Amino acid sequence: MPNRLAQETSPYLHQHAANPVDWHPWGEEALQAARAQDKPILLSIGYSACHWCHVMAHESFEDPDVARVMNDLFVNIKVDREERPDLDQIYQVAHQMFNQRPGGWPLTAFLTPDQMPFFVGTYFPKAARYGLPGFAQLLERAARYYREHGAEIARQNRAIADAFGTLQPADGARGGEFSGDVVAEAVGALKANFDSVHGGFGAAPKFPHPTDLELLLRRYAATGDAHALHVAVFTLTRMAEGGIYDQLGGGFCRYAVDERWLIPHFEKMLYDNGPLLRLYADAWAATGEPLFARVAAETAHWVMREMQSPEGGYYSSLDADSEHEEGKFYVWTRDEVERLLTPAEYAVVAPHYGLDADPNFEGRHWHFHVAQPLSAVAANLGRSVADCAAAFSAARAKLLAARALRVRPGRDEKVLVSWNALLIRGMVRAATVFGRDDWLASARRALEFIRGTMWQDGRLLATYKDGRAHLNAYLDDHAFLLEATLELLQADFRAADLAFAQSLARALLERFEDRAAGGFFFTSHDHEQLIHRPKPGHDNATPSGNGVAAAALGRLGHIAGDARGLDAAHRALAAFYGSMQRYPGGYGALLIALEEALGPPTLLVLRGPSALLEPWRRELRSEYRPQRIVVAMDGAADELPASLAKPAAPGRVNAYVCRGVTCFEPVSELEALRALLRTA
Repeated sequence: MPNRLAQETSPYLHQHAANPVDWHPWGEEALQAARAQDKPILLSIGYSACHWCHVMAHESFEDPDVARVMNDLFVNIKVDREERPDLDQIYQVAHQMFNQRPGGWPLTAFLTPDQMPFFVGTYFPKAARYGLPGFAQLLERAARYYREHGAEIARQNRAIADAFGTLQPADGARGGEFSGDVVAEAVGALKANFDSVHGGFGAAPKFPHPTDLELLLRRYAATGDAHALHVAVFTLTRMAEGGIYDQLGGGFCRYAVDERWLIPHFEKMLYDNGPLLRLYADAWAATGEPLFARVAAETAHWVMREMQSPEGGYYSSLDADSEHEEGKFYVWTRDEVERLLTPAEYAVVAPHYGLDADPNFEGRHWHFHVAQPLSAVAANLGRSVADCAAAFSAARAKLLAARALRVRPGRDEKVLVSWNALLIRGMVRAATVFGRDDWLASARRALEFIRGTMWQDGRLLATYKDGRAHLNAYLDDHAFLLEATLELLQADFRAADLAFAQSLARALLERFEDRAAGGFFFTSHDHEQLIHRPKPGHDNATPSGNGVAAAALGRLGHIAGDARGLDAAHRALAAFYGSMQRYPGGYGALLIALEEALGPPTLLVLRGPSALLEPWRRELRSEYRPQRIVVAMDGAADELPASLAKPAAPGRVNAYVCRGVTCFEPVSELEALRALLRTA
């Protein structure tokens, strides 16, 4: 018989619905059972694309003997960290407190009935190995400790509560104290940590860090810093040529286990690919590098082909595993490749993808990466680059078609607002830069799905699957969706989108803002009370919700003349300013918001007939100007804020340019606009 998880929307929880463990989802029923029975709670947090989550499930949670111990000694709660990032944040921090090192997934936490942790770890094997105790043995130790050491646990709980209390930002700043020096220090730290040989930052494992790369690109645009541009472009190039990028199907994996970007952890997450799609589009706009255009196009096509639901929303992730083996879907033997290709095609593919070297995955398979550029392959073969490119293109199509016949990795088909918003913003930006109406239509479908299904009576819900949307949305959902909607306004202005953005901003301010100290809590004011209420400013795998909220509210303030949003953005920056000064690394999203507060974006409003607007759009999208907001409208200006309700002239385009509180005379010639933008 399935357990209680069968009634949930999370595919990850469904993976455990047939376990012999008496799993509960997180909720009052489970918490009340722990209190009533005076049993400790075993909290297990993971997600569907997590390799070691699957390993622990197969080893322990599917084992009747282990399950019997779990059921006898604990109230067992299973949580999808993607649906409940509030819980995951709290207990990952607890892991850091207990172990003095970052946690991960699966997260295994032992709690008192009042939710306080008394021991936290990650993966535990069924039998003792890797220097870890066997899981059943650990269960018995934890239950005995709970029964016999109540006073010690109580003292520990008080210390943990005090430690959580120190995590809120302190020593903020008044507005007059803001300085660009903190941005320069963060950029300097990124340069110092740059791997000049392989790209990226630090040693293995290598993560993409798209917000940091965006900060570097913006620094180049603002100051002409060639070194900042090099760090970003070199890293993006190495990633695009490495195995972290799916050379056949497009899209990026979560991270590389080595310093050279060659072998990834094979899961593909929506939240990585949205920011990276935007970043490659921006990098192409800044440099014109053809590789960046190709990667953006292949990633967008992968999203539309494999990750967009028929209803419009984007699915969450693809597993690392297929047929219980990590990476099996993606790796090859030489014989497989040779059988599929002609000798002329194989002669190009083998050196290009590294098949002429030793296996790079588990000693017997090859995972594709760009080992030699096609120009070098052509020179070595004595063939033209065009001939090799044609052979490579034909071979790549054959390989992709053959791979499509394999058993695919599992796909997590829930729709998360925050991750969708990151992908929508990336898709819209790429569509704008490259003039792709099909990408823009994909993004609009996703936004319309969220607005129609997950925005209910002025309230945003966090997750959707199988016709059911539920769970209070978090700060990231509101902030990321506001940012994505503002991006869409610039690509395809509709008054309804502006109204939606204003509604989102009101919800963000009313439900999340810390009016006393500034900044935004991760959970809403009416959220379930937990042992800690985070107010995160540091970027993690996704950008900081506080940073994105500050930037988006600031931009909406300039677009719609909303002083309340500008004031809230200012208070958020003030709340975290001391933290940014002390530890500028890792605050990329807040630093981007700070940059825009220090130097307000330029608002460019274009009014005129649609046919005449297109050359102006084409001209503007070819430039990388991250501190420019462009709104083009061909309709009436009724019911628009004064900042946008500019007069239109029959038969021509009028362009209005404002920077901060300074607005210039309108111009109606494209060359005049170019000159004005150079001076503005």
